[in-house]
Amino acid sequence: MSDLFEFYIDGAWVKPHGSSVEAVVNPSTEQVIGRVMLGDGEDVHRAVSAARRAFPGFAASSVAARIDLLQGIIEAYKRHSEALIEAVHLEMGAPLSLARSAHVPAGLGHLVQALDVLRDYRFERRLGNTLVVREPIGVCALITPWNWPLNQLTCKLAPALAVGCTVVLKPSERAPLSAQIIAQVLHEAGVPKGVFNLVHGDGPGVGAALASHADVDMVSFTGSTRAGVAVAKAAADTVKRVSQELGGKSANILLDDAFLPSAVRHAVLGCMRNSGQSCNAPTRLLVPREQQGAVIAIAQEVLAQVCHDDSNPLTAVGPVANVMQFERVQAMIAAAIAEGSRLVAGGLGRPQGIECGYYVKPTVFADVTPAMLVAREEIFGPVLAIMPYDSEAEAIAIANDSPYGLSGYVTSLSLERSRAVARQLRTGMVHLNGARADQAAPFGGYRQSGNGREWGELGFDEYLESKSLFGY
Repeated sequence: MSDLFEFYIDGAWVKPHGSSVEAVVNPSTEQVIGRVMLGDGEDVHRAVSAARRAFPGFAASSVAARIDLLQGIIEAYKRHSEALIEAVHLEMGAPLSLARSAHVPAGLGHLVQALDVLRDYRFERRLGNTLVVREPIGVCALITPWNWPLNQLTCKLAPALAVGCTVVLKPSERAPLSAQIIAQVLHEAGVPKGVFNLVHGDGPGVGAALASHADVDMVSFTGSTRAGVAVAKAAADTVKRVSQELGGKSANILLDDAFLPSAVRHAVLGCMRNSGQSCNAPTRLLVPREQQGAVIAIAQEVLAQVCHDDSNPLTAVGPVANVMQFERVQAMIAAAIAEGSRLVAGGLGRPQGIECGYYVKPTVFADVTPAMLVAREEIFGPVLAIMPYDSEAEAIAIANDSPYGLSGYVTSLSLERSRAVARQLRTGMVHLNGARADQAAPFGGYRQSGNGREWGELGFDEYLESKSLFGY
């Protein structure tokens, strides 16, 4: 049992002002594995005040000093990697193989990437007779979700610290264990007092207080579009910068020359990865109408290989992260069936032989049309919608027919065809022919998928202000 009854504020573990307690539940077993104290506005004010006091000194620190600090954080992260693997597995249900191969390495990757960018980043640039100086924006509130807890935490924290900002972190109260370890990592690395602060809490009690606090200069938020709207409204009165990475309903277009056995396998497992709990998951599979039957058959073969006990890491699918998400996904599957989507795999309830845990049957619908709920709503579970199309132009139109615009996927034997289709997609990212995401490249989306960019050099830009020194 892990009881998280202290917050990290101003370089020390302190008792919170808030007194509400929330259980931390292992989604694989539905057993309570810990408790977390939820903070309140007073805790937020203490943390923000510490960050504000620390900002002038840390902002003035040299690049060399921040390079040394990041190197120390990376080494401490490595020392705690096994504890982080276990924490992610317990708090949000990721199979141990996925926690080891993806969750924890993703966090380390963002730290290493920030170090690489910092070594060469140009904080000063000449434009004519003007010197443009990039300066840290100030105190940053980082609000992170439960689905990729280390990935989202480090892709915000690493650039913020690299450029000289101070931060207050509010991780998801449903997955707080890994964030507690990260606080210890930073403490061991010697992060100066007040530069990093951790306050546990929920959205109404801590998130809203951070977003509206007058001494917070920026909010970086990852979560649902609905919650992102609430954060933006709370931040509006103080005219602070708000960077948001929100929902998605990404289309995966298989062109008519795609090699189906590998393309469909990649598409299905990509959707099911992390139990479908990825904002950029390829949840809409667009296929030539005459090939839909073959695609369904391959998808069914792939799903027959899925395991829920991590015996095959390549096809392991864990539970969704909490009971609220389980109930939401079940409701969305029921709604898709009711509106006439053709169920070809999975469906309601837990997988056969599993009686507890928030496990969802990996589910595939076919003959899905753009107007159907399963084609428009972000389900955030292991649910794939197969959508037939009759022409390349129609496929592009279907892909762009979404309030979201986070990511996209295009597969063809011709790289030129993939490139041409990718350029027509209204999304912040496109994966060509199964290419992986690149942590050096910007991550973010169009429209209701958010604003701003994370990762790499463009991720640094979010935490900086520009000052023009005319006649320099």
